[in-house]
Amino acid sequence: MQGKLIAVAGNIGSGKTTLTRLLAKHYKWKPHFEDADENPYLNDFYEDMQRWSFNLQVSFLNSRLQHIQEIRKQNKTVIQDRTIYEDGYIFASNLHSMGLMTTRDYENYMSLFNTMLEFVLPPDLLIYLRASVPTLVKQIQKRGRPYEESIRLDYLRRLNERYEAWIDPYEAQTKGKLIIIDVDDNNFSESNADLEKVIKAIDSKLFGGLF
Repeated sequence: MQGKLIAVAGNIGSGKTTLTRLLAKHYKWKPHFEDADENPYLNDFYEDMQRWSFNLQVSFLNSRLQHIQEIRKQNKTVIQDRTIYEDGYIFASNLHSMGLMTTRDYENYMSLFNTMLEFVLPPDLLIYLRASVPTLVKQIQKRGRPYEESIRLDYLRRLNERYEAWIDPYEAQTKGKLIIIDVDDNNFSESNADLEKVIKAIDSKLFGGLF
């Protein structure tokens, strides 16, 4: 049986890693976590976004493509924390719109990004975690990562706007399957009942199960 790729997308602090871990345990899928903490540019980026934005995004993009290639070679279902789409459509686009990435760097980056997408199939299921800025802030503070302490509220808000613009036409553009989880109303990390709602939605999309 050929494995599937399940991807979890969402803003910083939306709960991607937590949901990836919970679903991997439930379905016995192999989890693949974003190695953001290992990115050599991340700390520098949060100190000086304009100086390091291009370096950071290219580093993430290269790493993401390598991971996708590795995952697709495996004969098992893998659930991935974060997607390659978010690198270009969300983060690079937002950095450019905020004046934190020059137009020259942005056009160079997007040319590379679009070339890479020609070699990437959409995930078999995309799970998007939608969360308001207050919810994101609460969860970011709860996990206490030092490099995230300086994230601005307007940065999170702008990212949310980009996410919504990307997700709205996603199914029509990619023909891929999509589930949207409203994190403001679904506390899957602490509520088994809420997690069960997510699992039922996945069963319906992937296996034809009933809600």
